Formats: sequence, structure tokens, C-alpha cells
Amino acid sequence: MGYKQELKRELSLLQNFGVSFSIISVITGIPSLFLYGLNTGGPAVMVWGWVIVASATMVVGLAMAEVCSAHPTSGGPYYWAAMLSDPKNAPLASWITGWFNLLGQVAVTTGISFACANFLSTVCTFGTDFVPTPKTTIGVYAAVLVSQGLINTFGVHLLKYLNNISVWWHAVGTTSLVIAILARAPTHQSADFVFRTFIDGTGVNGSEGWGVRASHAYVCVIGMLMAQYTMTGFDASAHMTEETQNAALAGSLGIVMAIGVSAVLGWFLILGLLFSIQDLEATVGSATGQPVAQIFLDTVGEKGAIVLMVIVIGAMYFCGTFSITSNSRMMFAFARDGGIPGHTYLRKVDTRTGTPVRTVWLACTLSFLLGLPSLGSSVAFAAATSIATIGLYISYAIPVALRVFYRKRFNRGPFHLGAFSMPIAIGAVTWIACIAIVFILPQANPVDSQTLNYAVVAVGIVIVYSVGFWLISARKWFVGPVRQISGAPLSSSLSLLN
Repeated sequence: MGYKQELKRELSLLQNFGVSFSIISVITGIPSLFLYGLNTGGPAVMVWGWVIVASATMVVGLAMAEVCSAHPTSGGPYYWAAMLSDPKNAPLASWITGWFNLLGQVAVTTGISFACANFLSTVCTFGTDFVPTPKTTIGVYAAVLVSQGLINTFGVHLLKYLNNISVWWHAVGTTSLVIAILARAPTHQSADFVFRTFIDGTGVNGSEGWGVRASHAYVCVIGMLMAQYTMTGFDASAHMTEETQNAALAGSLGIVMAIGVSAVLGWFLILGLLFSIQDLEATVGSATGQPVAQIFLDTVGEKGAIVLMVIVIGAMYFCGTFSITSNSRMMFAFARDGGIPGHTYLRKVDTRTGTPVRTVWLACTLSFLLGLPSLGSSVAFAAATSIATIGLYISYAIPVALRVFYRKRFNRGPFHLGAFSMPIAIGAVTWIACIAIVFILPQANPVDSQTLNYAVVAVGIVIVYSVGFWLISARKWFVGPVRQISGAPLSSSLSLLN
């Protein structure tokens, strides 16, 4: 690949899979946006939207896995874009992809760790008179990020063991949680409620929802955010390839396995939660602010609910910790190639731990800043999840699209799709083009300063910054991935490689 081996190659296939599985974390994404799902389409959209999104995500994952097998480096999508592009356009493709991937990585960490802070604040209200406020939640959020940053700084040698624990925590914890609430629920919702009930709660302050103002189809489409946000972050397997043995195969299998296992486990969790709802109105309007917490209280009581909340919070914490790990590796790789301001400082690897400590704390800082708008907007969290989804998936789409346009340049790795390669790649790009439009659309009616989906603002800023900075300055000096061994840009020898 042209890079020095600076990171410790200690991860196995199972551990590579575990990073993506932990970041997808169905027990993080689904509870985080469960209220959004109930209001935006309700049970029917949550159940069937999950099936549709999981199937489409597997198509995207297979397309990415094929490219990852050919180019297993920490840079992931931005490196792939350079390798798959026409040599003269490789720096621009790499630059744009890198910035969208960075945006998505930061927003994913924000969504995960902010959800962890929210659930921590919620569980503190059980049996106490504590009332969380936006300011106290931001404080908890900062503490969560700092502790996760410290683990990635000083406990890096423990990450592979935490990874193993995280896989079992997610798998066993999710299964135990669903069995517990189903077994202890006083009553169960009907199959008709779970599989066929449509709810339009997108209107705020007494206003009509989007189902009336636009159409039920609009509500169904934007309601799939819960599923699509949850099924993100599997590019972590690619970002960890420089630390994985047999990376050309393990990274690809890690992506596909993480999506497949998460798809099955996530549908199981959604069904378990929906069947266990006791009173829909009370669950949506729960004083805890979290419908999932109310389901726990209604089914297993306060003490049991605390135990289940600990399972969820633990999963969220593991998820956020490994999100920072993945995020920092991507930033390190991008800085190594000169793509981030201050790259000379940020590309350093700590000689004692073999970890890019400086990008660990850059990831924490940027994620904290992106969480600050939650102080002034009731829908900021949903917007952050939209940003994560759009940013990451656009960065996934660019190299896969280039794979389609320059198909003759592509040299397959040990994981390839054979005759299905092109149809799957085209299907992946088409799906991503659709969701990139869908998730910048308004999610609540009416649209005002409190309900604006500011995902379009964040995505717009990245487009203006990346394209503007490219035209003004970066095109003169950014050459894409650089060979550390020879010092020559990889883009200069693409025609020979391909």
C-alpha cells in the first residue's frame, strides 16, 4: 500500500468484526431514535423499514467489502477514491471523500455518546427527584467523551479485550433484554399493532403532521432514519485494517458479518420492544423522555428497569469508545496524507502506545462541539443522526461509484463478488443517492428555528469548505495518498498499478 507499518497489527477477524458490530450497535441506535420512530411512521414503518434498510445496507456493505479487499488501509473510503479514480482526478476525489467521511465519523460519535449521556441522565431519575436539564446532559456528555478519550489514550492495550467483551455484551445483552421484557410484560400488543399500525406524530405544537400536509409516503420515507442511522459505521472494519491480520480478507468479512448479524439482532429488538408496549400514549409521552425506559418500567419494574438500562448504557459506552477508535484512525490516515489543517502535528503516533493520541482528542473535541446545538433545539439529536448518516454514506458512495465508472482499472482482492459485482455496486450507489436526499428533508412540521433539520446546513458547510478550499488552495498542494516509503504520491503511479 506504500505506507510504513506504524500501528500494531494485533487484531483478528473476530476483533475486526467486533469493532464494526459494536459501532453499528443496534442496542444503541434503536433505543436512541425509538421516540422518533414511534412518531414518524410508528410500528409498521419501524418494522418493515428495518427490513428494507437492512437489505439495502447489505448491498452497500458488499460493494464496500469488495473495494476494501483490494485496498486495506486505515484511510478507508478516501484512500479507495484515490485508487479507483482517474489519476488526474484522484486528489480531488480523495479530498472530497475524506471530508465527508470525517463529517460522518464525528457525527456518529456525537450521536452515540450523546445518547449515552441522555440515558445516563434518565436512569438517574429512577427513584430520585433529579430532573435532567440540557446543561446537565451536556455536562454528562462531556464526561462520557473524556472518559472514552482516556481509554483510547492510556488503555489502548486493553481495546482488543474490551472489543471481545463488547461483542458478547451486545449479543447476550440484547437477547436477554428482549426475553426479559417479553416474559414480564403484563400484556402484549397484537400482531396487527406491531406490523400494520401507522402513526403520524410529525406535527408539533398542535400542528398537522407531514402525512396531512404532504403524504403518508413522505412520513414513511423519513421514518426510515432510525434504521439507516443504526446501520452505519461499518467502515470501521476498513479503518482498522492496518491493525488487523490478513487484512485483505478480514476487513471485508468484518463489514459483511457486522451488517448481517446486526440486521437480525436489530429486528429481534424492535419486535420485542413493540410487543411489550403497555400504553402507547403513555410510552410516547413518558416523563422519562425515553419510550424505551418507560417500556422497561412498565414490564420489569423500577429495579429491573435499572438493570436493563445498565445493559443499554454499557452498550452505548462501548459503542462510543470504539467509534472514537475508528474516528481517530481515519483522521490519522487523512492527516498522514496532508488532508487536515495541522496535519504535521496530528499525524504523529505515540511511540509508547502505538496510537494516534492527538487525533483521538481531536475526535472527542469535534464531537463535543457538534453536540452543543442540543442546548437550543429539540430536534438537534435527530439532525445529528441525519448528518452522520448522510456524511458516512456519501463517503461510501464515491469510491463505489468510481468503481463503476472506471471498472477496467479495478484489481480485485481475495474478496470479490464475481458476476454480481457491477449490479451490486450500481444498487449501492442508487440507494445512497436516495437517502442523501431523504435525510436532509424536514422531519417536523411546521419548520422553524427549533425544528429545522440542520443536517442540510452541516452538509452544506462541508461541501462549501471542501470544494472552496480545494479551488482556493488545496488543489495546489494536496496530492492524495502519499507513499511514505518512496515519498511519491500514490496517485502518480495509479496508471501503473491499474
